[in-house]
Amino acid sequence: MQIRSFQLSDYRSVAELLENVLSEECCEETMGAFARQLSWDSDLVLVAETESGIVGVLIGTIDQQKGYMYRIAIDPDCRGRGIGRALVSSINNRFRQRNVLKVLIAGDKHNELLKPFYEALGISLKDFANLARPLAIVAG
Repeated sequence: MQIRSFQLSDYRSVAELLENVLSEECCEETMGAFARQLSWDSDLVLVAETESGIVGVLIGTIDQQKGYMYRIAIDPDCRGRGIGRALVSSINNRFRQRNVLKVLIAGDKHNELLKPFYEALGISLKDFANLARPLAIVAG
């Protein structure tokens, strides 16, 4: 498995993964945020790729000195293989390279379902940021 920055040629595979993994409402919100993040900084959109193709994506963003993990999606057939952990580790490395002081999880209703995953990685509930405005509008 390889973790790397999103490339334009990945768009269709990532969009299909998000459609397959996320609820319709979450996918719609995520696709808008995904497009905005690509226009700002595509190096904070990471994909996990195996010989069979893209099996995971993590959309990160930075707002001032705070890094946010906005959305993570892993192919259901590939869960439990450490892909999510590898994506989180890679985005944290990118945040450190950019002198981010604090890393948070976008605390929207869709990420609430992932609290057990993040807690298993040692991320506490205090690291969930409930924002007054959608993250994709504020960050950049």
